[in-house]
Amino acid sequence: MDLETIKNREEKYYAHTFKRLPIAVTRGEGMYLYDVSGQKYLDMFAGIAVDCLGHSHPAIVEAINKQAATLMHTSNWVYTVPQIELAERLNRITGLDKSFITNDGTEAVEAAFKLSRKVTGKKEVIAMENAFHGRTMGSLSLTYGEKYKKPFEPLVPGAKTVPYGNADALRGAITQDTAAVIVEPIQGEAGVIIPPAGYLKEVREITQEKDILLILDEVQTGFARTGKMFAYEHDGIKPDILCMAKGLGGGFPVGAISFSCEDFEPGQHGGTFVGNPLACSVANTVIDTIIKEKLAENSEKIGRYLMKSLKNRGYTVRGKGLMIGIDVPDGGQNVLELIKKGVLIIHSKNTVRVLPPLIIEKKHADEFLAALDSVTK
Repeated sequence: MDLETIKNREEKYYAHTFKRLPIAVTRGEGMYLYDVSGQKYLDMFAGIAVDCLGHSHPAIVEAINKQAATLMHTSNWVYTVPQIELAERLNRITGLDKSFITNDGTEAVEAAFKLSRKVTGKKEVIAMENAFHGRTMGSLSLTYGEKYKKPFEPLVPGAKTVPYGNADALRGAITQDTAAVIVEPIQGEAGVIIPPAGYLKEVREITQEKDILLILDEVQTGFARTGKMFAYEHDGIKPDILCMAKGLGGGFPVGAISFSCEDFEPGQHGGTFVGNPLACSVANTVIDTIIKEKLAENSEKIGRYLMKSLKNRGYTVRGKGLMIGIDVPDGGQNVLELIKKGVLIIHSKNTVRVLPPLIIEKKHADEFLAALDSVTK
């Protein structure tokens, strides 16, 4: 089946929710994806920071096969071992007390939103300008931007925003009804926006001073993306609630929150598919593989090499680890031109976003740099 046939069938049968790149992918292996014609592409965005171990990693394939042959799903009416094992792993690597497994990132934010209200008895949650937290009604209420929100108003009341990176503005916005502050350590969808040095630590201090919860949305920054297992480690702090997804499953749909505050009570939150054995087995394997293969260290090393190489070439660039933003003349056009050069990547307006699998090697970085130079110089 060719690309045009696929596009025509989607137009007829599928909801018009995605603006696609002009490529239909059929398989992946390691750092590369292949389209319907067999064309090979270097993957430099990893399904938006999801495919942290690359494509068809043997450890993930083995975990899926083994668990699918044993038990894919039962119900949260009963105990399952992979779910408990994942909670233990998450608590160990986050330093937080308890965890709850979700299906994705937006569900993780929903769970955090609800938990903050339950724990504090207050209703207001403060988010940041240009933040992206998801598209369900609660997470959408915390997301910034009319294009996402306007058609679905009225949203959940009690959400308000302050400028990102401005600790004084945050302090001034807190009221007696503020339950929590939610913040991304790096704003990914906004174009890899990094706050001023010390900002996250100051936000932590303000929330502790005001006795409100700090929710960190590390859906995109988590699991070695920034050169540490979690981005908050760069600042030497811990949140009260941590939202995770994307890299947690290495391509399999799974998310989570970990928290050190009061817990839910039975019936206050849940879901039919959350924490199913298959998702949890994959996530356990991904975490173990990240640690075993030292992928946080690789993220820091290759990220540093890319940043230095890009700066030496004259690009305006910012990032941490393998979460990098490159300012270009025309983000959309440059992404299309890179496809013709055999590189898949995404953009936010005129920022090309570099989010490759954590298994990337120097030769892959050089391949990307050569392609980028050919379309921007």
